[in-house]
Amino acid sequence: MPVADLHHVSLHYEISGPESAPAVVFSHSLGTDLHMWDRIVPHLERDFRVLRYDTRGHGGSSTPDSPWSLRLLAEDLLCLLDALCLDGVRFCGLSLGGQVGLWLGVHSPDRIHKMVLANTAAKIGSRESWDARMATVQSQGMAQIAVTAPDRWFTGPYIAGHPDEMHRVRELVLRTPQPGYLACCAVLRDTDQRGDLAHIQTPCLIIAGTHDAATPPADGRALHSGLPHAAYAELDASHLSAWERPDEFAGLVRNFLLEKEGANG
Repeated sequence: MPVADLHHVSLHYEISGPESAPAVVFSHSLGTDLHMWDRIVPHLERDFRVLRYDTRGHGGSSTPDSPWSLRLLAEDLLCLLDALCLDGVRFCGLSLGGQVGLWLGVHSPDRIHKMVLANTAAKIGSRESWDARMATVQSQGMAQIAVTAPDRWFTGPYIAGHPDEMHRVRELVLRTPQPGYLACCAVLRDTDQRGDLAHIQTPCLIIAGTHDAATPPADGRALHSGLPHAAYAELDASHLSAWERPDEFAGLVRNFLLEKEGANG
């Protein structure tokens, strides 16, 4: 598997699509890995050079000592883009990945041509909720988080209709290194970008899930109203909308990334 050995972290990544095509990078949510995007990639790799990577502490990437920060997670991606000689990329991030995108929009706007921010918010959850989750992981390991992940990430009908996928989801969470999960929980707990939104001039598409309890549509609408150049879409899904509604999600992303500048109101 391709691994980029950067300054203080090794990042596992996969890249596909025509080398001459514009690049789009996908950043996944807490507790998953780059395979979260498996159903999205086939829709895009004809028109784009598609880069997926595992956030530090997840999947095949390394887990350096914490504490970490959102800036550190974003700079990991910038170093990966440098290593792969990619610049002016399109970006799609979900949940934690969306927060990485917001940071880049403020601090490295020259590196990101357009952004899709899915199932995310400028501030996700409360300090108390993150502290409670971290305490659960510290006392019980990843097992309890794996058991409850499907209910947090998918709608009831989707869970009932896809038992094999739910088994894969639980295994995915169980494989996430506990130190990496905890360190990223702390990042989310300590991040509040609500005061930064007005500074982001990058064109953005906000995708929310109608049934998402973790980052509800109200959070998506707040991003839409707070970002100067943003469009909004909502899918009949829960938190992992890219997994639950891949065709619709990919269609929104593809159309947004291909549309002419200024057309996304």
